[in-house]
Amino acid sequence: MQIQNRVFLLFSLFFFLLVFQSCEESNKKITKDTQIKLVWSDEFDYEGLPNPDKWSYDVGDGCPDICGWGNNELEYYKANSLKNSRVENGVLTIEAHKEGFKNKSFTSARLVSKHKGEWVHGKIEVRAKTASGLGTWSAVWMLPTNNEYGIWPKSGEIDIMEHVGYNPDTVFGTVHTSAYNHITGTQVGGKVYIPDVDEEFHIYSIEWSADKIDFFIDNKKYFTFNNENKTFAEYPFDQTFHLIMNLAVGGNWGGRMGVDDSLFPQKMQVDYVRVYGLNHKTKSELLTKK
Repeated sequence: MQIQNRVFLLFSLFFFLLVFQSCEESNKKITKDTQIKLVWSDEFDYEGLPNPDKWSYDVGDGCPDICGWGNNELEYYKANSLKNSRVENGVLTIEAHKEGFKNKSFTSARLVSKHKGEWVHGKIEVRAKTASGLGTWSAVWMLPTNNEYGIWPKSGEIDIMEHVGYNPDTVFGTVHTSAYNHITGTQVGGKVYIPDVDEEFHIYSIEWSADKIDFFIDNKKYFTFNNENKTFAEYPFDQTFHLIMNLAVGGNWGGRMGVDDSLFPQKMQVDYVRVYGLNHKTKSELLTKK
C-alpha cells in the first residue's frame, strides 16, 4: 500500500511538473507573441496648441514645390493657430474655415510627427471622428522621413484613414508605391461602410511589419497589403515613417463633386494617438537606415 502511495505521489509530481513546464512554455510563447509595448502617444490631456514636443506643422499651400499639395487642394495650412488646431476637453480639433488667407479661400491645419515620432514597423492606432460635408477630406496617414528610395511614390505612403465628404459613409485605407499608386490608377487598398463616421469616434489602425500591413477599423481587419518580396517598387516599407493628420478642402479627390462653402467651418477630431512596437529605437537610431 505504501509502495502504491509512493508511486501515485511520484506520478502526480511528474504530471504536475509536466503541466507546469507546459504552462511556463505557453506563457513564454504568449509573452513573446504579444510583446507589444506603447512607445509613443498623445492622449491630448492638456489644453491649447498641440504639444510642440510631439507635433510640427506643414505650412502653406505646398508652393512652390508641390502647389496644392499635389492634389489641387484649396486650403492654406496654418501653424500655431488655435482657430485651426487646438486641444480642449481631451480632444484634438483640426478645423477648416472658409476665409481668405494669402492666395487661398480656406484655412486648415496639417500636423506632422516628423523628427518627433518616427517608426520602422509597429502598430499605429488613432481614435478619431471625421469632418462632414461636400468638399472635406479628412486623413490620417504616413510618409517616409528620409525618402530612402526617392521622392513620392518611390518611397511609399500609408493612408491609415481617408474620408471624403461626398462619400459620407465610407472610409478608405490605402498604400502607394512605385508599382501601386493613384497617378497610374494602380493603388491598392480597402474600404469599409460606416454610416456614423462623422458623428462618432472610431479606432483606425494598422499593424505594419516586414511582411505585410494590416488595416483595421475598431479592431476589425478589413484589408491586408502583403510584401511580394520583389523590390522596393512594390514594398518600400522598411524605412522610417512619420504620422500626418490633416483636414483638406477640395482637391482632386475631396473636391470631385464640388465644395459647399456654406457648410464651413468643419472639423476633424482626434481622441488619442498611440504607437506600439516590438523594436522601438531611439531617435538617432531611427534616423539611420539599418
